[in-house]
Amino acid sequence: MSITIVGLGPGDGRLLTREAQDILDRASEIYVRTREHPAVSALPSERVHSFDELYAQNDSFDEVYAGIARRVVELGCRPGDVIYAVPGHPRVGERTTSLIEALAAEQGVEVRIVDGLSFLEPLFNALRVDPLGPQGMQVVDAMIVAQRHYPPLDPTVPAVIAQCYNRVIASDVKLVLLNAYPEDHPVSVISSAGMDEAQVREVPLFELDRDGQFDYRTTLYVPPVAPGGSVTELQEVMAHLRSPDGCPWDRKQDHRSLRGNLLEETYEVLDALDNEDLDALREELGDLLMQIVFHVQIATEESEFRMADVTRAIVTKLRRRHPHVFGNVTVRGVDDVLRNWEAIKEEERKGKKARGDGGPLSGVSKGLPALAQAQDYLDRAERIGIKRPADLEMACTLLAEEGAALDLEDRLGQALLTLVNWARAHGVDAESALRRANERLREEVNRIHDAGSGEDQP
Repeated sequence: MSITIVGLGPGDGRLLTREAQDILDRASEIYVRTREHPAVSALPSERVHSFDELYAQNDSFDEVYAGIARRVVELGCRPGDVIYAVPGHPRVGERTTSLIEALAAEQGVEVRIVDGLSFLEPLFNALRVDPLGPQGMQVVDAMIVAQRHYPPLDPTVPAVIAQCYNRVIASDVKLVLLNAYPEDHPVSVISSAGMDEAQVREVPLFELDRDGQFDYRTTLYVPPVAPGGSVTELQEVMAHLRSPDGCPWDRKQDHRSLRGNLLEETYEVLDALDNEDLDALREELGDLLMQIVFHVQIATEESEFRMADVTRAIVTKLRRRHPHVFGNVTVRGVDDVLRNWEAIKEEERKGKKARGDGGPLSGVSKGLPALAQAQDYLDRAERIGIKRPADLEMACTLLAEEGAALDLEDRLGQALLTLVNWARAHGVDAESALRRANERLREEVNRIHDAGSGEDQP
């Protein structure tokens, strides 16, 4: 009892390996995943059996492939050797191979793989690119890309997106790629690589699904964006700066020495947001990201943690805190989301409390500016049912009281807290409001200073 999985090559029967051709010539019966492959037409039809009917009987490729694997293993449990032939190479883009191997292992059936030329070699020949060249190469299935919201690709590395079966998948792939690539980024569409009729056409990304034919032999090639366009490259630059042949100043820094830089870059981002300056926002977000990568590089060198640990922690937290998106929780609106959020965070705080760091406000940073911290405290208190009155007159009364039990500093603090709560009640961010007032003050001082200086000019 055994199963031999034979690779049929990328298309043209002339590209079959000598071993594959010899096995197929001697086989009394040949089972193929599909007849929709050019090499199958060269095989004796009376000896060929296909599983094409499963494509029509099932709603998804996963169901089709699982059904094929079960049938092949059932055949393999009989005496003799079962010959199962698949397009390309059995290890490249062929889901049934791994499914058959898993089921066969349970049944004690031996599986042998016969190599075949995959679609990749003629593809790279048609594109005239070397996948092991200086830029490297990424290879991913179109269905994997289509099912995501952001492409699983580094945009600075060339990418091959294989098996773009139809226009619907091409459209989904396009929408996902637009999250990482410019609209006019060139994309090559390769049809029938490994056949005489092979074609390569280049289209801008936004037109990817607008014309042309798509089938199981359609592959996309996405060239890289301009250098510097990925977090990986930023990490490389930072690691270089921190290396022995890097920059003495960067090598000298540690987590504590960078604290002021992190705070400064954060406020630069806030300033760009306040000014609604998108060019400045793009630049300042880069500066802030650099600070994050800087800290991660220091932690990496000290074996504290790595970038994967940082991203894994936040991805896990986001998934845990959004069960209505990543789980089976149903919500009716924002209010339900906030209630669930607070309940989840309460569970998290219980864990922190067991470690001596709990309390409903424990997640608010003590390093925040006072106004922003007050607003966060009040927001979280209200979410757990503790609400203070937002009365502007209360603040005025506190400031006007003479001989009160609280000293002036305490009365001023209470008045400011009341003002922050009043701002919340009217949908105003107190920190941003004060920053805008500060900006108006700066402009007024500059105007008065410039006017006074002008009088003294000769």
